Amino acid sequence: MKFKPSYTNPIRNQGALVMLTALLLFSACSGNQKEAQEEEERVPNIIFILSDDLSWGDLGAFGQEKIKTPNIDRIAYEGIKFTNAYAGSTVCAPSRSSLMQGLHQGHARVRGNSYQSFRESLREEDYTVAMLLQEAGYKTGLFGKWGLALDNQPGIPNNMGFDEFYGYLNQRQAHTYYPEFLYHNKEKVYFPGNEAHYEYDNYSKASAYDEEGKVIPNGIDDPSEAVYSFDIINEKALEFVRQNKEQPFFLYLANTPPHGPLIVPELGEYKDKDWPIQHKEWAAMISRMDGDVGRLMALLEELELDDDTIIFFASDNGNSSQGYEKRYLDLKDGPTLSEFFNHLSPTRGQKSNEYNGGFHVPAMARWPGHIAAGSESDHIWAFWDFLPTAADLAQVNSPSDIDGLSILPTLTGNGTQKQHEYLYWEHNQNQAVRWGEYYGHKASGAELELYNLIADPQQENDISADNKDKVEAINKMMSDSHRPSDVWPSPGESKAAFQKRMKTANIPERPNNVGHY
Repeated sequence: MKFKPSYTNPIRNQGALVMLTALLLFSACSGNQKEAQEEEERVPNIIFILSDDLSWGDLGAFGQEKIKTPNIDRIAYEGIKFTNAYAGSTVCAPSRSSLMQGLHQGHARVRGNSYQSFRESLREEDYTVAMLLQEAGYKTGLFGKWGLALDNQPGIPNNMGFDEFYGYLNQRQAHTYYPEFLYHNKEKVYFPGNEAHYEYDNYSKASAYDEEGKVIPNGIDDPSEAVYSFDIINEKALEFVRQNKEQPFFLYLANTPPHGPLIVPELGEYKDKDWPIQHKEWAAMISRMDGDVGRLMALLEELELDDDTIIFFASDNGNSSQGYEKRYLDLKDGPTLSEFFNHLSPTRGQKSNEYNGGFHVPAMARWPGHIAAGSESDHIWAFWDFLPTAADLAQVNSPSDIDGLSILPTLTGNGTQKQHEYLYWEHNQNQAVRWGEYYGHKASGAELELYNLIADPQQENDISADNKDKVEAINKMMSDSHRPSDVWPSPGESKAAFQKRMKTANIPERPNNVGHY
């Protein structure tokens, strides 16, 4: 049986070819459009680097001339520098609570480092920026100091939205740069080479340095076997970035330098300076942190993540060098750190008090292609604005019951920036408000002090007597902003009244846990 060859219509075949070509072109266009859409919808990695007790002028970008910080300065020079950025509080734990919760100190869970030797924890019902980003598909990591729970409390990082945690829980333990142990998630990682340095009698005293500028930590026989916590914390942070390079990640790098006690593995370029040892240590700690910021930025470039990553940098409270140098100045007179480095905020106030300089912090952000290089902003914002900003970056909704406002329009120059009517803080039952150019300060149970920050940045001339309307307005802001706590006495509340309120609410007396790790 013979088969007849099939007949092929050339015109019909040409039409099929045209249709096939059109389909291929459509498919290619659709693919390109899909890739473009995915590119447009890609959310950035988010990194927040928090320094501990860095003063306003310790960075070159903020006027420092003696301490070298080229990598941190690069964040400002290639991004945006903020001149009106504010911490969550004037000490570390409550400042971090505001950063994590998007709440000011009238509403945040943790409102002090402790009260009557009790450290409060975040609780199960609390919501954090890490939870928000985790729900948005981010891998979340905290490396450094937490300060918002002890190991027997509910608010440990892994319960608060962090996939990975490596560092300190209790901020008192963070006073030891050669600790007995650190936490990796819920497990303790011990460092036998650190021997007995973590004991107070050792870490509270100044350690010596050899001729090469290397430290000989008190309580450690062989410094070559010792582990400096900052170094391993930052190494773990780099590992986290490497492991999560294929998906969006949130890295909260809560560094401890230059918080005292002052100690650093080596004095580096400051070894041969004709400076007091405490000045060499302060500078070397900051430059060591700067070096690791440089390593992080280099890794982002190596992994081709640089353009897809926004980096925030700030300090956790305002001017803060007081106290760390006493052990040196008791032995030998000399200029203070503030006098030597000229690093104080342009406004009065420091760590632990509630004048403007206690909250006013150096801050900056960098996101290539989205934040214009060399930008500077006087927009007034505070740590509780980070959560809604992160939500905008992740393209998800913020909770409705927070105090923060997204600063994404200020970062990118796109859209309309919402403004706070005022910023509010409370600490140790004292209150403060930044309202435009005015600053209100109120000690617990006292009359309001009013200052014009522009005309009187040192807050020396109380103008409350001549501005009764403004005093009344700020007093109302303070009253409206405070929500009573079951841990912290309210402004103006006596100890007896607080205890009565706790008894009425059937709140049991809290244990002394201030030293529990």
